[in-house]
Amino acid sequence: MHRKSQASRSKRTGKRKKAGNGIGAHLKNNQQDEHIPSTGSLAAAGARELSNGFSDGLSAKVLVLNRHYLASRVISAKHAFILLAREVAEVIHADDGSFANYDLMTWAELSELQKEFEPDRHDWVRTVRFHIAVPRIIRLTGYDKLPQQRVKLNRRNLFARDHNQCQYCGHRFTTSELSIDHVIPRTQNGPDTWENLVCSCVRCNSRKGGRTPAQANMKLIRKPAVPKRNPLISIKLNNKKYASWKTFLDEAYWSVELR
Repeated sequence: MHRKSQASRSKRTGKRKKAGNGIGAHLKNNQQDEHIPSTGSLAAAGARELSNGFSDGLSAKVLVLNRHYLASRVISAKHAFILLAREVAEVIHADDGSFANYDLMTWAELSELQKEFEPDRHDWVRTVRFHIAVPRIIRLTGYDKLPQQRVKLNRRNLFARDHNQCQYCGHRFTTSELSIDHVIPRTQNGPDTWENLVCSCVRCNSRKGGRTPAQANMKLIRKPAVPKRNPLISIKLNNKKYASWKTFLDEAYWSVELR
């Protein structure tokens, strides 16, 4: 309730602008001001414009909220700009515990100031004619569902949970140098579960073989468990650029998936 009321206040007091009959149409009426980014082609061409003209920051990640301001998933910046151009999402800019809502045109205008006064705080998408800051958070204005409250068990999430660290020798390795070990081997009916799978280097995996750690006289450095939050999201939160995500990532909704 607090977040919703806070958002409502920001909408009433902020300089949020509606795009009339579309962002492209609104910008067309303002083309006489060369300082306003000409993003009409973005709204008109959508995915095609993003694919052909944008670069740099498109690989950055954007947190997606549903319309109730609850974390839903994480997507690429390219996908986020497409949603904004289609006017099915808005930018949520969080700073110092408060946040404001912007449509794409207003965010593009704000990016002009951000580029001048705080360029290092943002990732940037560049076209021939202008720069626009990659929003850290967007909100889907007509979507109220949440994903299932679980973290997918896959190789990427497992390596992230164990921080690319062999759970027997404790050394860190690149992904290509790691394997997945069944604590209780498959030959002994060991299941494919979070509690029975760990990262292991090739050497330790070969040494352990088809035995349990006790049988191989080896010890795990930590007991494997189901992560309470998506481990890849936790890694992002260590980057100051994604600190604003914490405002919306309540413990009850740590099922966010990277796509």
